[in-house]
Amino acid sequence: MQLFLQALHNVTLGEQAQRVFHGRGGMYAGSEHLCLDWFPPVLLLTSFKATSQEEVAQLTSSIGERWNELNPSEPLNLVFQHRCGGQTETTLLHGCVPEPHVVTENGALFQIHLLRGQNHGLFLDMQAGRQWVKQHSQQRNVLNLFAYTCGFSVMALQGGADQVVNIDMSKGALSIGKQNHLLNDFNHGARFLGHDIFKSWGKLTKMGPYDLIVADPPSNQRGSFVATKDYARLLKRLPSLLAQQGDLLLCLNAPELDIDFLKEQVSQQSPQLEFIEQIDNPTVFADVDPNKALKVLLYRHKRS
Repeated sequence: MQLFLQALHNVTLGEQAQRVFHGRGGMYAGSEHLCLDWFPPVLLLTSFKATSQEEVAQLTSSIGERWNELNPSEPLNLVFQHRCGGQTETTLLHGCVPEPHVVTENGALFQIHLLRGQNHGLFLDMQAGRQWVKQHSQQRNVLNLFAYTCGFSVMALQGGADQVVNIDMSKGALSIGKQNHLLNDFNHGARFLGHDIFKSWGKLTKMGPYDLIVADPPSNQRGSFVATKDYARLLKRLPSLLAQQGDLLLCLNAPELDIDFLKEQVSQQSPQLEFIEQIDNPTVFADVDPNKALKVLLYRHKRS
């Protein structure tokens, strides 16, 4: 953990939600299991391997020291999430978590829930992808597949989208997504479909074609999407929903599947699409092996 403790000395905390330490990228030997996120006004420490109470106490003490250097007049709010052996345990170590807990990113507001579940309502590694969508949504019809809490939708509407269609099997996640839209004063312009995407092609087709499609599926979620078999099914359908001059943003967050896996899937299932560029991840998410990091690829129809 020594490199984590050293890195704490350079941590700064801004007004927006951000990752401040990314051990998972393998850039800090001995601290690969640790991540530290800032969801103002709360710090979230995550460990992805067995961590003793003594280690947690040492980490907590060091985080507290740095916090007192940065914000001597403010109390420390610290949550610890322990992920090990397929189990997740979340503990409030210091202070409190506001309820509701709302954070900002790139001028947008999002509701966060740190004390329940593995996922907190906003995936910080996708910040650059959401920024790209905001910059490329003006007067466009947008389809947000696997919408989760609809971060892409909020950003698209901020960017001037005419309409966003959000679809996700989790009606609970979509409910939070609706709240995120209201937080940002978007009372219209978005639709929310709590359906299985693979059973909804007819409905999605009627609302298309789409000038921008975002597909950010889970990598391995039984009953919803397993990338190794379901990305092919998805890609057989997407070109028919995409407007001729439209953009398709394909996302894959599976360390075991490299960028060539996704490119080969597109080549085999959607040969009418061409690769344009890869959207870079935020620099804090640097990885010794970029193939293990989040992949966000832009495609368009090939020019005839």
